[in-house]
Amino acid sequence: MTPTKDIEDIKDIKKMVDIFYGKVRRDNLIGPIFNDKIQNHWPEHLAKLYSFWQGILLGEKTYSGFPFPPHAQLPISKEHFDRWLDLFTETVDSLFVGPIANEAKNRAYKIADIFQDKLAYIRDKANK
Repeated sequence: MTPTKDIEDIKDIKKMVDIFYGKVRRDNLIGPIFNDKIQNHWPEHLAKLYSFWQGILLGEKTYSGFPFPPHAQLPISKEHFDRWLDLFTETVDSLFVGPIANEAKNRAYKIADIFQDKLAYIRDKANK
């Protein structure tokens, strides 16, 4: 079914995040990394993600925190980010259409780029 609406409210954010992270958890490449790190704390993690995306996409500042540090210790590389982006884009495109949905995908790519740059810097510095 072709999506007919854009991301409009927190209900839409929760739907996007829940479906996306359902795919992440089942994915052979990135699922084990997320499941090992988060373990049985998925409800708390998803709640943070709802707030994070709600702030980015709807301008409702409910998120407080720093998303990068928890990712700094993960055994992740470009292939993991690529899979994350593929699953995210696939999820958004299957659910929504419009400028906010496009912004969600654009922001995901920017976040992945920033995280990869920071990880490369940290790892480079550690190897010197």
